[in-house]
Amino acid sequence: MITKQLATLTPITVADRNRILSAPRTADAHRALLADMPAMNAVQVGGTASVPVLPNQFTVAAWNVERCLFPEDTAAHLSTIVPDIVLLSEVDHGMARTSQRHTTEVMAAQLSMTYAFGVEFHELDLGGETERVFCTDDFNALGWHGNAILSSVPFIKTALIRLDDHGHWFASDGNTVDSQQLRLGGRMAIAAIIPTESGPLCVVSTHLESNADAAHRQTQLRILLDAIDAFAPDMPVLIGGDLNTGNHLPPDFDWRNETLFTLARTRGYSWEFTAAGNTTRPSLITLHPDRVMKLDWFAGRNLSKEECGVLNSTMADGKPLSDHDCVWCKVNLSKTEC
Repeated sequence: MITKQLATLTPITVADRNRILSAPRTADAHRALLADMPAMNAVQVGGTASVPVLPNQFTVAAWNVERCLFPEDTAAHLSTIVPDIVLLSEVDHGMARTSQRHTTEVMAAQLSMTYAFGVEFHELDLGGETERVFCTDDFNALGWHGNAILSSVPFIKTALIRLDDHGHWFASDGNTVDSQQLRLGGRMAIAAIIPTESGPLCVVSTHLESNADAAHRQTQLRILLDAIDAFAPDMPVLIGGDLNTGNHLPPDFDWRNETLFTLARTRGYSWEFTAAGNTTRPSLITLHPDRVMKLDWFAGRNLSKEECGVLNSTMADGKPLSDHDCVWCKVNLSKTEC
């Protein structure tokens, strides 16, 4: 698996945008557009690592930062757990609602980390009504929204793993498309191999589909696990992110009804790296302030858990940084669980 690593992602041009907007809303059209946009098929790397190699015991945080409206505050909020690796989802880059900033780059600089960023979606509009109050312009400079890995150690290699290409938020054939969130792209993961005292380790930041059922998410996880096996064969692996467990599973929307947990176990992964408890809360832009769910998880292979927990995403002054709390775990490579 080879993904281009770039210092800067190629912007989508006016001609590209016009082509996207005029394309038929079909899966085939979406696949062709996705393949033709270089930024949708590359990983942007930047920042500076602070140490050369991870010790055998280290801390990882996984956090859906809900656009990352406040990147400096979000980075500072992590100081209570002092993570060595941060797995981010829903980070903006060149979006009006986050002041056109590269929110991953801002966080990485504040935490003295290197970063790998990949585009989940090219946003074709400004976002939902609750987000537009934060817009500093009436346009997006780049329109990137995606996943990232922040690391205190350098990357050996990285990969962008697409979990679907049919245009779940673009193609109207078989999908209900949100008219305020017309997007090119789809759910994905960023994987990175990093050096540790015990040898190479693979860490993965992922985000599964919210607007789908358990079978759809299980298929996405199977694609991810297959890709990890090809990218990092026989390595210890830690996957973290927003798996959207329980979404579109009426009547109780319970994560226990997901089938992806059993799938991962059959592939040698343990879920014990995830602390008990729900991970959602009201925020400044969430459309579902009353919804309480457990969406955020870690799954690990060939490593062991020392501790795990959930970091409340509300600041001391009461400002919520996200509609997701941050999950974290302390991992030990010198002992193996799976």
